[in-house]
Amino acid sequence: MTTICFIGLGHMGNPMVRNLLKAGHTVKVFDVVPEAMQALKSEGAIPATSPQDAAKEASLIFTMLQTGEQVLKTCLGEQGIFTQLASSALYIDSSSIEIKATQQLHQEAKQRKLGMLDAPVSGGVAGAEAATLTIMVGGEEKDFEQAKPTLELLGKKIVYAGPGGNGQAAKICNNLILGISMIAVCEGFSLAEKLGLDLKKFFEISSNASGQCWSMTHYCPAPGIIDKAPSNQAYQPGFMAKMMLKDLRLAQHAAEQTQALIPLGAEAAELYSLFISQGNGELDFSAIMKFIKGLK
Repeated sequence: MTTICFIGLGHMGNPMVRNLLKAGHTVKVFDVVPEAMQALKSEGAIPATSPQDAAKEASLIFTMLQTGEQVLKTCLGEQGIFTQLASSALYIDSSSIEIKATQQLHQEAKQRKLGMLDAPVSGGVAGAEAATLTIMVGGEEKDFEQAKPTLELLGKKIVYAGPGGNGQAAKICNNLILGISMIAVCEGFSLAEKLGLDLKKFFEISSNASGQCWSMTHYCPAPGIIDKAPSNQAYQPGFMAKMMLKDLRLAQHAAEQTQALIPLGAEAAELYSLFISQGNGELDFSAIMKFIKGLK
C-alpha cells in the first residue's frame, strides 16, 4: 500500500485520514494541534514532528488547511515540504484557497519537477465521513489519473476540471451558488412560517417544485425537516459559517480579477459577515436562518 502524508486534521482532514487508513494505507499525519494527531494515532496513523517529517518518503502528500497563506508556508521556503519530496511524489492540495496562491504552487512544483493537483472538496463533514465527497481536480491529466484511485477512497464523484487552478475555480463558483441559495431557502422558509404555512407541507411542495435546490433538499436550514441536517443538531457544523464567508470572499476576489459581476454574491458575503460579527462564525452556515428570522 502507498505511504501517504496528510497535513491538516480539522473537521475535514480527520475523517479523510480515517478513510485512507480503512483502505489499508500507511498515513503519516501532522497538525499544529497535537491532540488532533493523537486522536488518529489509535486508528493507525503515524504522528509526525513537523510537516517536513510527515512528507519525508511519502509518495502522495495531501494538505487540507484553512488559508492560502498556511498552504504556501507549508510548501515553500527552506523549511517547506517541497524541499523534502522526491520527483516521483505527487502533491495534492485539498484546501479551498485563492486561485493566485494555487497557481503559484503549481509553478513552483513544475520548476521542481513535482506533480501537483489542486483538489478541493464539496460535501462537508458528513460527506468526508461517508467518503461521498465531490472532488474537483485541476492539474496535469497524467497526475489526475495517478491520484484518482486514492481520491475514490474519499469521494463518490471525482471530476477532472482541467489545468492547474481549475479545481479551485470550480470550488469557488460552486460555493458562491451554495451561499446564495442557502440564504434564499432561509428567506423562503421564514416567510412561509410568517404566512402561517406548515413548514413540512411547504417543504413537500417546494422540494418538488421550481424552488427545489440542494440547500433545501439535502441541508434544509429549517429545523424538523431533515433528520441529519445541522438545523436539527443546534446548527453544529457541518460547514462553518466563517468558512462560507471565506469562500464568498474568494469569489469576490476572483470576480474583481476577472471583472465578473456577482452582485448577489457580494450581498451574501455582507449578510454572512454581519451574522458572524454576532459571534456565530463556528455555527454551521445554515444557521444564518436564525439571522434571517431575526433571532439571536
